[in-house]
Amino acid sequence: MTGTVRLSRSDLTAAEVLAVARRGARVELDPDAREHVAAVRAHIDALAAGETPVYGVSTGFGALADTSIPPSMRHALQRSLIRSHAAGAGPEVEREVVRALMLLRARTLASGRTGVRPVVIETMLALLNAGITPIVHEYGSLGCSGDLAPLSHCAIVLMGEGRARDRDGAERPVPELLAEAGIVPVLLEEKEGLALINGTDGMLGMLLMALADLDELVRTADLATALTVQGLRGRDGVFRPELHAPLRPHPGQAASAANVLALLEGSPIIADVAAEGSRVQDAYSLRCAPQVAGAVRDTITHARTVAEREVASAIDNPVVLEDGTVTSNGNFHGAPVAYVLDFLAIASADLASIAERRTDRMLDKSRSHGLPPFLADDPGVDSGFMIAQYTQAALVSEMKRLAVPASVDSIPSSAMQEDHVSMGWHAARKLRTSVENLRRVLAIELLTAARAVDLRAPLQPSAACAAVIGVLREDVEGPGPDRFLAPDIAAAEEGLRDGSLLAAAEEVVGPLA
Repeated sequence: MTGTVRLSRSDLTAAEVLAVARRGARVELDPDAREHVAAVRAHIDALAAGETPVYGVSTGFGALADTSIPPSMRHALQRSLIRSHAAGAGPEVEREVVRALMLLRARTLASGRTGVRPVVIETMLALLNAGITPIVHEYGSLGCSGDLAPLSHCAIVLMGEGRARDRDGAERPVPELLAEAGIVPVLLEEKEGLALINGTDGMLGMLLMALADLDELVRTADLATALTVQGLRGRDGVFRPELHAPLRPHPGQAASAANVLALLEGSPIIADVAAEGSRVQDAYSLRCAPQVAGAVRDTITHARTVAEREVASAIDNPVVLEDGTVTSNGNFHGAPVAYVLDFLAIASADLASIAERRTDRMLDKSRSHGLPPFLADDPGVDSGFMIAQYTQAALVSEMKRLAVPASVDSIPSSAMQEDHVSMGWHAARKLRTSVENLRRVLAIELLTAARAVDLRAPLQPSAACAAVIGVLREDVEGPGPDRFLAPDIAAAEEGLRDGSLLAAAEEVVGPLA
C-alpha cells in the first residue's frame, strides 16, 4: 500500500493511476465530488419519472435503443445489461490492468457527467481498497461503445455476481469476498449499468502503464548503445550536441545523443579508438541510434499528450451536460487512444530491431573489430552468445507482427448500429506484449555488450558503464566457458525490470533525459 489517492471531479494523474494499479494505493472519493454526483443524479431521477424516452434511462441499448422499458422492469434492464455484456473469453487480464480500468471508470463516474449515485462509485472504490480484483478476460472489447465486456466483468462483481480474486490472488466466491470486506452489493438503478461500462478505461490504463515502462526502456536503450559502442570500439563524435539540435531539431534525438555522450564520458576504450584513427564511420546501428531512440521519445511525448487528454475526459453515452441535459454522443469511440497505442508498438519494434542489429555485430568476427566469434571462450567448442541473438531475433520478429496496426480494422456489431469500431483494446493488448519483448531484447544486448567490454581488457569502459557491469556481475558471471545461459538472460531482464542497472549508470552521470 502506498499513499491515498483522492478522487475528485478532475485532476487524476498518470502517477496516481500507476500508484493504485501497480502499488495498491488506497482511493477515497472527494466529498465535493460526492455532493456533485448526488445533485446530478437528481436530474436522472426526474427523467426516469418522466414520459419522454431517454436512451439508457428508459430505453433498451444499442440496436434496441428505440424500445421503451416500463419502470417496473428497469432494475432488470440494468442487471441484464451487465450480465449479458460480461461475455469475455480467453486468458485472464493482468491484475494491474483491471485495477487501472476500475479506477479510471470511477474517475469518470466521479465527474458528475454519468448520472450514477455516489454509492456506485464508493462500492467500486471499496473493491479496489479491499484488493478484490474481478476476473476480466482477454477478448470481448472492440474499443467502441467502451471496453464493454471487460468493464462488465468488473460491474457484475459490484452486483455480487461474477468471478473475482482476493488480495492474495486466490479466486473465491464473490458474495464471500464482498461480505468479508463489508461491501454491500449494488442494486443498479436507471442509467447506472450503462455508465459502468461505456468508457475507454481499459485501453487507457494500458496506455498509461506502457508509457511508464517505455520511459525507462528508451533510457535503457541509450545505456545499451553506450555499452555496445565501447564493445565494438566505436566512436563518440556522432553524439556531439552540435550535430543534433542545431541541424535537426527533434527534441528526442538531442536527448538521446546527450545521454549516450554522457554515458561514454571518460572511456579509455573510446580514447584508444580516437588515438588509432583508422576508421571514419561506424555502422548505422551505432551512428543512427539517437535518431531511432529519439524518434521513439518523440512518439512517447505525443502519446502522453493523448493520454493526458483522455484522463481528463468524462466518457459515457448518454452523458449529462452541465445544464442537466442528457444527450447521446460518440465520445466512447477509442480511435484517439487506439492510434497512439499502435504508434507505440511500431516505435517499440524499431527500437528492438536496432538493438538486435548491434548485438549481432558484436557476435560476428568480421564486423566486431577483434572480438572472438560469438564472444565464445573457445570458439568451436563453445558457442558463446550465438543463440542469445537467435532469441533476440525471435522476439523482434514477433514485435514486427505486433506492430501491424489494430486500429485500421473494424468489424461491425449490434445489428450494424455500431458499424465502425476502434479495436483500441486489441492495440493495447499487443503493445503490452511488445513492451515486455523490448525489455528482453535490451537485456540481451546489455548482457552481450558487457561481455564484449570485458573482453577488451585491459582497456576499461567509462565509469558509468563500469558501474552497470559491476551490478550485472553480481548475478551474471563474466567471460568464460559456455554455461546455462537462460538464467543469465533472466537476471539481466530483472535488472531492467527493477531499475537497478539503469540506476547504477545514473548514480554516476545523473538522471538521463
